[in-house]
Formats: sequence, structure tokens, C-alpha cells
Amino acid sequence: MAFLAIDIGNTRLKWALYDMARPGAVALASGAEFLDHIEKLADGPWSDLPIAPVSMLGCVVAGDAVRRRAEEQVHERFDCSPRWVVSSAAEAGVVNGYDHPTRLGADRWVAMIGARHRMLAQQRELDKGSRPMVVVMIGTAVTVEAIDAEGKFLGGLILPGHGIMLRALESGTAGLHVPTGEVREFPTNTSDALTSGGTYAIAGAVERMVQHVRTHCGAEPACYITGGAGWKMAPSMNVNFELVESLIMDGLLVVAEARAA
Repeated sequence: MAFLAIDIGNTRLKWALYDMARPGAVALASGAEFLDHIEKLADGPWSDLPIAPVSMLGCVVAGDAVRRRAEEQVHERFDCSPRWVVSSAAEAGVVNGYDHPTRLGADRWVAMIGARHRMLAQQRELDKGSRPMVVVMIGTAVTVEAIDAEGKFLGGLILPGHGIMLRALESGTAGLHVPTGEVREFPTNTSDALTSGGTYAIAGAVERMVQHVRTHCGAEPACYITGGAGWKMAPSMNVNFELVESLIMDGLLVVAEARAA
């Protein structure tokens, strides 16, 4: 009963093959392709998988044209129908507090579901109750989500990722170029100043949301960070957090199991 999970972001398509569609499933294979190379999947990494999936679920933020290209690859290689998560009013224990629930990015929705499942499992091991959460995705864009202890999504922030910030400065400011600097407490050159500024802007947004959740919920939130650039932010964070590389894939497994029940 192998299961294929797909996460199509703004830059890359990430995929993972699991032995079954449930949380804690064993990953049999995984990979990533830049969006320009999606057509290589069927005859490339998907051509020699240890077993073919019988079901597939994914989330996509890159648009319908990219989604259709991915579906063509699934149809070409596997005997299963592509299914995609669309944000809804509630699913798998999370309630959507967005003004228009279906307009919430599917990747944000799935990551929150994965994070809540993870938090509840951790709390059960400690014989403790549910906690509020802050869920951070750091990639092309950065999202910072707040979820209360009952599983309601309270709202979230969206800000540019580090690369977008730097390119905006380069295009709008004479003499500034995308740097290769380091993060410093007190930068003394332009490259370090740019790198540090972008890093601390993201860290500050996360820290502010943690403060908001702490005040609103009256409890210390569990903070989870995921995304391709999450590891770059880790040394600069002043809040306690867990870095979870596979949070969206975890969420897809949770949703797949819930829909099959």
C-alpha cells in the first residue's frame, strides 16, 4: 500500500514514497526537482522506485500549470490518481480561522496539520495536554502561523524570504549587491549588514508571534520550524524551537490517513 506525497513549492517539487499512508510510515525513497525539471521525474527518479504507489496526495502553491505538469508525470509512471489538498474549514484536528479558508495556502495548512499531530504525540509521551503552537516555514517566502491549544488557526504572517529581501534591496538601491556575508551582532561591512538584516527580520517576526501566542493563550507555545532554509535561521533564533525538515510530508500523511478513515 505504498503512498506518494508531493509538495510543490515556489522553487522546487519535493516528493517522498512511503510504505503506507499513515503518520510514522517508513520513507522508501525521496527527492526534489527544480520546477523547470519536473518532466524528468517519470523517466528519471521515479523510474526505479522499489515499489509503485497505489495512492498519492500533494499540496501545490506554484499554480495550475505546474500542477498539471506534475500530474502528467504521475499518470505516465503510476497507476493512481493525483489528489491535492485544498484548505478547508477544518481537517485532521485543525480548525481554519482564515477569513476565507480556501484562500489559505495549502502548504501552510498541511504544515499546521503535521505540526499539531507532532505536538500531540510529544505531549502524550509526557502525559501532558495540548499546547498552542507557532509554525514557521522558511523558503522562498516565510510564513509564521499561530495555532491555539484547541487546534484553531488564529492567523499568520507572510514575509519575504531572505533571497527576495536581498534582491529587492539590490534592485532598488544603488551600489548594493546580493551579498555573501555572515550574520553578525554588529556588522561592520555591507555584505554582513545585508545578510544580518534579512536574518534578524525573519527572527524578529517569529519572536513577535511567539509573544502574541504566549499572551493570547496564556501558555508557552511549541515552536516548529521547517522549509529549505530553516537550518540557516537556526543559529539566529532566540526562542526555543524544533527544526523539522519533513513537516509538510508529515502533514500529508496525517491528512491521507484521516481521509481514509
